[in-house]
Amino acid sequence: MTADRADLRRLHFINALFARVTGQDLYLAEQIKSAITFSLADLEQQMAAHPDYADKFDHAFNAAAARLLAQAFTHLPSHGFFHWDATRTLASATPLFARDEIMSGLKQLAKYREATLLVTNLRPALIPPSKRATGRRLREYDELLNFIRDLAAARTAPTANLQLLLL
Repeated sequence: MTADRADLRRLHFINALFARVTGQDLYLAEQIKSAITFSLADLEQQMAAHPDYADKFDHAFNAAAARLLAQAFTHLPSHGFFHWDATRTLASATPLFARDEIMSGLKQLAKYREATLLVTNLRPALIPPSKRATGRRLREYDELLNFIRDLAAARTAPTANLQLLLL
């Protein structure tokens, strides 16, 4: 992936993630993206010298954005937030552990009328960039995506407004 394409992907990622803050304003999203990138300046310099660090930079960028979003939601006491990183452990992305971790998040969010469930790094957990996207891996990824969607729909009160972000 070229640097410009990766940068544009990050901009759209931030715009989607912080839509409530930016109001879909790409200029504000660019400011947030620049701030996060600035906080990762050392890693960005390493990436310039070693292009194979791009995945490491993306992972760090996503984690920094999720932390920033969690901080933004702490100022909204009526809005719940839960972040699940599928690459947190080697077993996190397996159906059994994914169900347990997502259920923990949904239990935390049950007391809120409005909540956001952020799921990150699901694709890299099931289809590592260093490996081929085989039919089996793609099928497992699709099945887990559908499973998470169905679980969130089944375990959320009909009166609640849950935003499920799969990034």
